[in-house]
Amino acid sequence: MDYQTLLVSREEGVTTVTLNRPERLNAFNTLMRQEITRIAEELKDDEETRVIVITGAGRAFCAGGDVREMANRTGAPPAGDPRDNFRQGGMRAVLALREIDKPIIAAVNGPAAGGGMGLALCCDIRIASENATFGQVFVKRGLVPDWGASWFLPRLVGTSKACELIWTGEMIDANEAERLGIVSRVVPADDLLKVSKELAAKIAKGAPLAIRMSKLAIFKGLQMDLATELEFEAYGQAVCMRTEDHREGVKAFLEKREPVFKGR
Repeated sequence: MDYQTLLVSREEGVTTVTLNRPERLNAFNTLMRQEITRIAEELKDDEETRVIVITGAGRAFCAGGDVREMANRTGAPPAGDPRDNFRQGGMRAVLALREIDKPIIAAVNGPAAGGGMGLALCCDIRIASENATFGQVFVKRGLVPDWGASWFLPRLVGTSKACELIWTGEMIDANEAERLGIVSRVVPADDLLKVSKELAAKIAKGAPLAIRMSKLAIFKGLQMDLATELEFEAYGQAVCMRTEDHREGVKAFLEKREPVFKGR
């Protein structure tokens, strides 16, 4: 995997993707958006990857869109449908990330602003450094949220609080983000990657097919009625009960040992 704006490493089923433009606080430029989409598409079908961790290099997670690049496009409106720029940028990246049925953990090491917060919201679990801050700063640039923030945020904090955060553009600290349910926990800055990777490793030892099916059930359930969700759960149980991993899980329980899952 050859990337200019990302660092990618693997260890025992955990793939860590680091946004790597620290001199620009890991702000999105066109290339980074494209590379996030590409890595998401590659990891979706990568059999060696069971869990993904996303973090930022340097002191920021991601400062959102690169304002210098924005300044270069604030002249005459582009020809054609102006939405196409976003469809090929953040929109495509968000959909690619959400199509991954493996767990994704955001290790938020510093400021996550605008689209950077949106990227964190795309992930399934968010762990924050005590130095992390979060903000939907779009209104301060005369813009509306992107990277799916207007979809994710109300589902996490409720409509009223989402409106407040989006309409004021205020930054909140990690403790407030934890109180609101935006992040699962706050840890000391020096422990962030250690804690995030330990959680990722713990999940990676689980039954991959069952975890992936569970992820589908969780997020489909947000858009289904109860009866439909129960039907999907029944489908998931029927699929998993035919797997080698299920047989291993039962055998390990009876033998009083830790199971060794193979994703089959």
